[in-house]
Amino acid sequence: MGQEIPKQFLTVNDKPVIIYTLENFENNDQVDEIIVVCIDGWQQVLSAFCKQFDIFKVKHIITGGETVQHSIFNGVKLAKELYPADTCVIIHDSIRPLVDESVLNDVIEVCHKYGNAVTSMPYNEQIFLIDDEFTTSRYIPREMIRRVSTPQAYILEDLYNCYIKAFKENIGVAGSSYTNTMMTELGVTLHFAKGSDKNIKLTTKDDFYIFKAYITAKKEGLLK
Repeated sequence: MGQEIPKQFLTVNDKPVIIYTLENFENNDQVDEIIVVCIDGWQQVLSAFCKQFDIFKVKHIITGGETVQHSIFNGVKLAKELYPADTCVIIHDSIRPLVDESVLNDVIEVCHKYGNAVTSMPYNEQIFLIDDEFTTSRYIPREMIRRVSTPQAYILEDLYNCYIKAFKENIGVAGSSYTNTMMTELGVTLHFAKGSDKNIKLTTKDDFYIFKAYITAKKEGLLK
C-alpha cells in the first residue's frame, strides 16, 4: 500500500486492522488460543493493542520468517510444542479482517470431518490462458475452478509433518506458495469449506477503502 507502517497496523476508527481480524477469533467459542506470527519489531506494539482491545486468546506472539511459508512454519512448530497432535489449527491472514463466524465455524467443522479445510468460493469471471502478450485462444470453464483463501484448517500432526517434508525436499515453499498450494504439491487432497465475498484481503489502497466503508456502514447501522 506504500504506507510507512505495515498495512495490518493501519487504523480504521482508531482500531488497527489486525485487531478487527483478531476479534473474529476472540469472539468464536470454538477457538481456544491464538498464536500471532508477527513482523519483527512490531511484537510489543501488537501486545499493547491486544491489552487495549481485550484480545485475551492471543497467548503467543512470535517472529515471522523470510517468507510467508517460513512464517507459517514458525507458528506450526510452536503449536506442535504446545498442543495435542489432533488439534485443529486454523491459518489466517491478518489482513483479512472481515472473516465472519459462519466461515470460521464451517472451516472448523469440515476440518474435523475430513482432516483439512480450505475456505473457497465459486469464480464468477471468465479465465483465459494467454497465447502471448496480446492474444488468447483458450479458456478455463469457470465451473472447473474455485477461489481459495484463508481461513484454512488442518490437523496439527498432519500439518507439521507436511511442513517438515516440504522444507526438507523444497516442495511448495518458494515464491508465492502457501499452505494450501504446498499441500496439493505434496499430494494431499483438500476439502472445500464455506467462503464469503466479504472476506476481502487488504492488498491495495482500494481494498482498504472498501474495508473502511464497510466498517463505517456497519457502525452507522446502514447494514443489517
